[in-house]
Amino acid sequence: MKIKCCKTNLLAVQDTMDILKGRWKVQIIAALCYDKMRFSDLQKEIAGVSSKMLSSELKDLEINQLVTRTVLSTQPISVEYELTDYGRTLKKIIENLAEWGIEHRKKITGKIPEVAEI
Repeated sequence: MKIKCCKTNLLAVQDTMDILKGRWKVQIIAALCYDKMRFSDLQKEIAGVSSKMLSSELKDLEINQLVTRTVLSTQPISVEYELTDYGRTLKKIIENLAEWGIEHRKKITGKIPEVAEI
């Protein structure tokens, strides 16, 4: 069944983009798709994100109920993040974006991206 483009769909896309906008949120969600991660591990995984920006983006994702934050009783104290059940509903979208991105890079550059390039 094909859904026609309508104001309701455009509004839904805008709502989604408002939640996921920014340079880092989709990457954070993608990093958390398969396992929970400590803050420091997330920062290492996502090249170029500052501590301040990562913290801010994680807070936004937590407000939107996509991510949960758990303070671990370790010395020193560390914090772990994971997707909520609701956040995991984005996994298929993230996988589709990755597949599209790989195909797009092949189309534009003529080669399959290597791990180091992603």
